[in-house]
Amino acid sequence: MAENTLGTDTPVTINVPDRPALEGLEQKLTSRWAETKTYAFDENTTREQVYSIDTPPPTASGSLHVGHMFSYTQTDVIARYKRMAGKNVFYPLGWDDNGLPTERRVQNYYGVLCDPAIAYDPDFKAPEKPAKNQRDWPRISRGNFIELCEELATEDEKVFEQLFTTLGLSVDWSRTYRTIDAHSRKVSQLAFLKDLEAGNAYMAEAPTMWDITFRTAVAQAELEDKEREGAYHRISFHRPDGEKVWIETTRPELLPACVALVAHPDDERYQPLFGTKVTSPLFGVEVEVKAHPLAQPDKGAGIAMVCTFGDTTDVTWWRELQLDTRALIGRDGRFAKETPEWITSAEGRERYERMAGATVFSAQKAVVEMLVETGEMEGEPKKIMHPVKFYEKGDKPLEIVASRQWYIRNGGRDADRREKLIERGREMNWHPAFMRSRYENWVEGLNGDWLISRQRFFGVPFPVWYKLDAEGEPDYENPILPDAASLPVDPASEVPAGYTEDQRGVAGGFIADPDVLDTWATSSLTPQIATGWGVDDDLHSKTFPMDLHPQGHDIIRTWLFSTAVRAETLAGSVPWHNTALSGWILDPDRKKMSKSKGNVVVPNDVLDKYGSDAVRYWAASARLGADTAYDEGQMKIGRRLAIKLLNASKFVLNLGATQDSVITSEQQAQVVTNELDRSLLARLATLVEEATRAFENYEYARALQISETFFWSFTDDYVELIKDRAYGARGEEEQASVLAALATTLDAMLRLFAPFMPFATDEVWSWWRAGSVHRAPWPTAEGYSAVVNGADAEVLPTVGLALGGLRKSKSEAKVKQRTEVKVATITADASSIARVRAGEADLKAAGNVAELNLVEGDVDELTVSDVELVVETEEAK
Repeated sequence: MAENTLGTDTPVTINVPDRPALEGLEQKLTSRWAETKTYAFDENTTREQVYSIDTPPPTASGSLHVGHMFSYTQTDVIARYKRMAGKNVFYPLGWDDNGLPTERRVQNYYGVLCDPAIAYDPDFKAPEKPAKNQRDWPRISRGNFIELCEELATEDEKVFEQLFTTLGLSVDWSRTYRTIDAHSRKVSQLAFLKDLEAGNAYMAEAPTMWDITFRTAVAQAELEDKEREGAYHRISFHRPDGEKVWIETTRPELLPACVALVAHPDDERYQPLFGTKVTSPLFGVEVEVKAHPLAQPDKGAGIAMVCTFGDTTDVTWWRELQLDTRALIGRDGRFAKETPEWITSAEGRERYERMAGATVFSAQKAVVEMLVETGEMEGEPKKIMHPVKFYEKGDKPLEIVASRQWYIRNGGRDADRREKLIERGREMNWHPAFMRSRYENWVEGLNGDWLISRQRFFGVPFPVWYKLDAEGEPDYENPILPDAASLPVDPASEVPAGYTEDQRGVAGGFIADPDVLDTWATSSLTPQIATGWGVDDDLHSKTFPMDLHPQGHDIIRTWLFSTAVRAETLAGSVPWHNTALSGWILDPDRKKMSKSKGNVVVPNDVLDKYGSDAVRYWAASARLGADTAYDEGQMKIGRRLAIKLLNASKFVLNLGATQDSVITSEQQAQVVTNELDRSLLARLATLVEEATRAFENYEYARALQISETFFWSFTDDYVELIKDRAYGARGEEEQASVLAALATTLDAMLRLFAPFMPFATDEVWSWWRAGSVHRAPWPTAEGYSAVVNGADAEVLPTVGLALGGLRKSKSEAKVKQRTEVKVATITADASSIARVRAGEADLKAAGNVAELNLVEGDVDELTVSDVELVVETEEAK
């Protein structure tokens, strides 16, 4: 790094390495940035000065893949620009380490299973390696399991942090958080209590989507349709007169849970049956035939069996038709072991015993066998493919069970609230703009409130206890709540005020709510967690609502929407002003890269192979919202650009350009007298203006593209044209002009490329400038506006085109580029000839031309012809 004089910004010496290289820059510069706190947020600020970013906390229990590099680089590019544009950037980073992903990883990594009934063991040590068979895994207490989760999550987060620092993310590493740490738990529990107090949160016993593998409830936003094989079974119900009513169902095992038959009110076939009763086959239970507009006359027999519960339509019918509840499938995915009271006949009860306690699969097999035995099923089952609801992280179809759960109102049952959330979406700036429709479509399609409770172990516990009456039954209507000062609390191990531990679980005492908050219920509070809501009012007032929320477009329905819900209920505002939505990474077959498909690429490999700047170049070349192919070819181009930046900078600085050569005032600008130099700076001024506009519109990919185009023109044309003059061949005045143009351009290019290539740019900056380019202001043309006023920006590309023509002639003649040209003719229109004439001296020097014939003509393009080369003979050599 160049030596500096204390109290100045000007290096004493310029120190350009003999062989600049990208290798080793990541380690050297990340250490320097950390030591000098280059990216630290300054709390001594005002809200107007701040640009705050709600960075998505990655799931640290997941494996690293190129998607992390892709989306986080795009956010970092914006953060770096805003910092250089004068903003005090608040750029924290969290780790999403609570919930199912961490639990699954801990179970598989250590080979343990959690059992809340087991007491905490302070001396517990995890197995050195998991047993091969899950049946042999030890069961451990919830406390021990949580300790393992925290231990492994911490190690995983170190790996992520290493990746992100190597990638050059300019986050403030002093402002990290974990969604399970004490601060996040306090914010999450405080937000829940405030929502509960305001009536935005409530408990209800209701049908719930349930994953039997994870033994937990699942919210609407976490559902995923998967095509699965099924079969229609044609089954007969019986009218009192013995006439059969045929229905077709894919869930015959739910016959004992049937509560009604439903047909469309306009279906003439079934209108005579409405209000009458029929008897179910096998179990002999009477159910009523009802009318409802959701019934589909053209589906199956046109009349449907309503069970509690087969699918979400059953739930709708059950609720709107006020049907009985006859739920039989439990949380373990098995049918109740006890025969239900509504099956009263001896034959029915005997038949139910054949399926009691069975899994759904086994129960269906048993019911079909009984239907065949009794002749109640017509023909063979008709195989079909149909969509089945799955938990997005699960591998078995969901069931619907009745259970007591916590909900947050999200507009699913409230038209006014739904419309308010749509309005909030319209207050945000969407990048790209068309993504807003996905948000609105999701909100408009909601059919229920947000289920936020989960029956898991590693998560933020609900801060709730319940009194037990004299019979030991919990009083759910009057929960015991902690005060805000005591948060965070763990009701499973702490007692409420006024009680003692020995009163836990006994009549007249209390019990803890056993559930934890859904991970999205905490992740939806990342703006509040990061900005100190409820903890640091001063910081919160300076950073909230946040300025930017970046995320993938595939989780608009979960993270983005849920965060909007919490900001509305807690603050009556938007959570942020801008949302930037990244696309997917696609493999060579244009399929989304994902761990489940096995087509992901490990990021460390490409970082080692091409370097961080090259990988960032690939990521920043993609527009927001655009799905992008994983392309190492783009990384090669990025690496070539970074290397060229090092070498071109070395050339410019070795010519004698210094910080003093950079034009910063109208007086300094007077040194630029050559028209080619003025043309370069005119083009630079246009570039700076367009790149700034692109960044302000969140079109960073365009800023990169136009900066790169300019840079290659600068190195391939301008630098080649002015070499002779830069070495002083045409006197000090001409040399001073070119050095000013070179230094000013290099200064601006380093700043323009800094958001994209932080390592190469800061390395070059350190050769001739103090501090870091990342703390330098964004470039403007203000200092050299007088130079470009009246300058012809087309002089440089026109002269560059003429130089290209001369080069082509030499290449075709298979001679060296320094071969002398005795004479050549350039033909073009009058304006182009005037431009060539303005740069003629540099063109002759660069092309080693003795004489140029400039011919005006009525032609469409500039041409170089009649090139006569002076070719040395072997004897002359």
